[in-house]
Formats: sequence, C-alpha cells, structure tokens
Amino acid sequence: MLLRLVIGYHFLFEGIDKLLSPGWSSTEFLLQTNWLFSSFYHYLADNQSLLSIVNFLNIWGQILIGLSLIIGLYSTTAAIFGAIMIFIYYIAIPPFIESYIFVDKNLLELFAFIIIFLFPTSKIYGMDYLIQKFRNKSNG
Repeated sequence: MLLRLVIGYHFLFEGIDKLLSPGWSSTEFLLQTNWLFSSFYHYLADNQSLLSIVNFLNIWGQILIGLSLIIGLYSTTAAIFGAIMIFIYYIAIPPFIESYIFVDKNLLELFAFIIIFLFPTSKIYGMDYLIQKFRNKSNG
C-alpha cells in the first residue's frame, strides 16, 4: 500500500506541477528522444495540434493516475496506464544509449507499477474495497 501511495503522490505532484507551470510543454522532452520512434516523437513536437494533445494526455494522465493510486480507486487500471506511460518515457530516452547504465528512475517506476498491478492493495485499503463491499452487500 505504501508503494501505491508514494507512486501516486509522485504522479499527482508531477501532473499538478505541469498543470500549474505556465507554458509547460513536452516539446523539449520529445526533441531529446534518441532511440526507437525518435522521428515520430520529433514529428509530435513539430505539430502543434498533436503536441497539444500530447501535453493534455501527459498532464491529466499523471493527475488521474496519481489520484487513482492515492485513493485506491481502479488502481489496477491506473497501474496499467502508468506502466504504459513510463514505458513510453523509458524507450524515448533510454539510459543505455549514452552509457552502460540500463536501470534508471523510469525503469524502477515501471517495475513499481507492475508490483502495484500484481498486488492490488486498493482491494484491501482503498475505494476499491469499499465499492466491492457495497456490491457484495447489494447482491447478498
């Protein structure tokens, strides 16, 4: 449960920080990509319409995933989407392109999301537990 809360806090904080930062954009990140699909990421950075969609999805994805993990509501689904988001970050700028390092913070957070998915503590402590309890009471 503690892992779910910490990762949730991190995602919520990052999303809110981006939301409240005037002029924040994922352009710089997209232009720094240097591995698979880098030409696609560069295309996204150059296309203002697509860039605004990427920015929106990035900000609100982080906020919603963070909130979901913190309150324990649909946290397994949030863990899947969080893992996908972090995997996209990881393959965009992998650490092993410029050094011998394979593990970075994104890979660690990816494995944390996998653990959250495999051990759904929100069904013990969280809104998922309360929803399940309410459904069982209504059906029984």
